[in-house]
Amino acid sequence: MTTTADQDTAIAKSAARVLDVEADALSYMAKNLAPDFSAAVRAILACKGRVIISGIGKSGHIGRKIAATLASTGTPSYFVHCAEASHGDLGMVGRDDVCVLISNSGETAELRDMVYHTQRFSIPMIGISSNAGSTLMQAADYKLTLPKLPEACSIGMAPTTSTTLTLAMGDALAVALMEQRSFAPEDFGIYHPGGKLGAQMRTVSELMHKGDDIPVLEEDASMNDVLMAMTSKGFGIAVLIKEGVLSGVITDGDLRRNMDGLMERNAAQIANRTPLVVAPDMLAPEALAILNERKVNVLLVAGDDNVPVGVLHIHDLLRAGVA
Repeated sequence: MTTTADQDTAIAKSAARVLDVEADALSYMAKNLAPDFSAAVRAILACKGRVIISGIGKSGHIGRKIAATLASTGTPSYFVHCAEASHGDLGMVGRDDVCVLISNSGETAELRDMVYHTQRFSIPMIGISSNAGSTLMQAADYKLTLPKLPEACSIGMAPTTSTTLTLAMGDALAVALMEQRSFAPEDFGIYHPGGKLGAQMRTVSELMHKGDDIPVLEEDASMNDVLMAMTSKGFGIAVLIKEGVLSGVITDGDLRRNMDGLMERNAAQIANRTPLVVAPDMLAPEALAILNERKVNVLLVAGDDNVPVGVLHIHDLLRAGVA
């Protein structure tokens, strides 16, 4: 009688076998990269339009992911369903584009009209297939031939190894293009403004309070004015300037440390002359790290000329989803 433990062992062995087969296939492809790979990357770099990805079935699903990865990493890209292309969507493919057509067999009938379209208008076409002698690969200007290796499923028919290799080939294209374009983290943030990832890419200047929200006072201001500014602005600090340039900061802690005769003094007499200041182009996670390390709730933001331009509160980072 088969026990639960026996069943779990068999399941784990099945998973391990699949992962080993696919890992070995990826390793083999890395060591036997298609000769046209570099030329295909150069063709995309020279493209003045978009990279159009097309395929059907599992190849279509993988193609959508490749298009999304390219688009989010600085290469304008769009997925066109090849069956829909035959009914009007070929109009989405322009002469300045590059087409990437995916078919493991290389004989997908639904890709026929896409192939003819690229030939008719001299649109560069990159083929991805494991069948080097197929119709698709013979028509391709750039051939990204996948190694013809066994599928990882037990019956050797379900697209597993082949789809993994196709996906990895797409990732390899995207990363090579990123590196050729010197695509930076700030660029990545432009295409990912939403969610946690977008928040991590935002800068201090995007989240800080600025203009009239900054509790700015001349450094000779009375303590009455300091208290009013700190209370009305709600940040628990007063920013002092002299001739428009930052000269100090007063915090709640500074007030408590100078309670004796406080109201008889002016702002300059109790100010911290070396306040913690950050640049407006600092990434939000870096600012959060400083707040946590220094155990403070507010950061003063100033430009290269030491002129105060904003105030960042830890709550601004929390609302933006940085923490």
